[in-house]
Amino acid sequence: MACAMAPPVFRFAPSPTGLIHVGNARTALLNALLARRGGGTFILRFDDTDAARSRTEFAEAITEDLEWLGIPPDRTERQSARLGLYAAGAEKLKALGRLYPAYESEEELDLKRGLQRARGLPPVYDRAALTLSETERARLEGEGRRPHWRFKLDHRLVAWDDGVRGPQQVDTSSLSDPVLVRAEGTFLYTLPSVLDDIDFGVSDVVRGEDHVTNTAVQIEIFEAFGAVPPRFSHHNLLTLPSGEGLSKRLGHLSLRALREAGHEALAVAAAAVLVGTSEAVSPVESLAALAERVDLSHISRAPARFDPDELDGLTARTLHQLPHAAIAHRLENAGIGGGAAFWMAVRGNLSRFTDAMEWWEIVGLPRPGIIDPADRDFLAQSATYLPPEPWGSETYAAWVAQVKAASGRGGKTLFRPLRLGLTGRDTGPELAVLLPLMGRARVEARLKGEAG
Repeated sequence: MACAMAPPVFRFAPSPTGLIHVGNARTALLNALLARRGGGTFILRFDDTDAARSRTEFAEAITEDLEWLGIPPDRTERQSARLGLYAAGAEKLKALGRLYPAYESEEELDLKRGLQRARGLPPVYDRAALTLSETERARLEGEGRRPHWRFKLDHRLVAWDDGVRGPQQVDTSSLSDPVLVRAEGTFLYTLPSVLDDIDFGVSDVVRGEDHVTNTAVQIEIFEAFGAVPPRFSHHNLLTLPSGEGLSKRLGHLSLRALREAGHEALAVAAAAVLVGTSEAVSPVESLAALAERVDLSHISRAPARFDPDELDGLTARTLHQLPHAAIAHRLENAGIGGGAAFWMAVRGNLSRFTDAMEWWEIVGLPRPGIIDPADRDFLAQSATYLPPEPWGSETYAAWVAQVKAASGRGGKTLFRPLRLGLTGRDTGPELAVLLPLMGRARVEARLKGEAG
């Protein structure tokens, strides 16, 4: 009998050195949505081995941002708590002859690279450290030099089938043996990442195309540990409309800023995931619906330009289609009543969720309307034609027909004073749906110029 495939395991691995931006959100969302769609696990892993730059407040902000997007992780890990695993892994690579000490200073390496470029050669590390004798190493260490540790690449073609880019191959003889451990004993990104992926059983790595070359190196490290590499997919990167890349350091389009500007998380998610794909960027009703539109093979190879100005319209259109069930908890938390009837009445007129509060104040709280002195008698007379409750969807039309017949008014001279008197606004939801929400007492008071 065939064995069932294990549920997939995806991970998002930010460094907590700044606020994540919409480009980072693209990576997080793709991983989280694919994990959910496949009934798998989504891991948030903080790559925080750089103690000098990592900050707790940034880790907390990233967690908050993922919660806001609706993709809280199933599991959270911190590399700073796993240093023993990495040290053991480094010792294993040393024992296998795959991790070797190199003593060049950064200045010496810069000089070597400069000479290679001058000769028209690629600035690849020349593996001079491998030719050092024990006596030479002892002499260097006696001079106070502490080695950094490089992974010895196989110098072969490394191939994989990329989920976005299709068949890929990199000749690792064109690469420098990567430094995995710094001279002071701290770890660079590559070794901890591989060891964590092995330890957590990560099945799929979806990340930016700036990691394509890293993938060949990491595949060799996976294989050095006797592990099967995960499936790799490298999506295109988001840029500003100018073509400039996004930067955590410069604060480009941070999720915190987008949230504070009132953008809907679903709108940000749809834009982040769908821009630069064969799918049109359009509103989604839920993250589950967005997940169904994810197809890694439909992601373009070209950079995707993200225009923040387009989020305004996308946020509004997202609100316009949200069912009450999807928004009920937010309405309740904001102190907005009226239930589904209120939401369905006003949602088509919202550009931000905060607009719903303004309409609730108009519909559900005592306040006067706006009455032009020239219309005062007309509105007071209109109040006398209000029918008794209960009111329904036909109440407004029947009432206005009576007011029109009695006053002789029509068009703008009829409808504008009524709207201003009842809502204080020139435009807004249909009065036919607002009147039953407001109730007879409130409507009558406002038409008489009182706070109702």
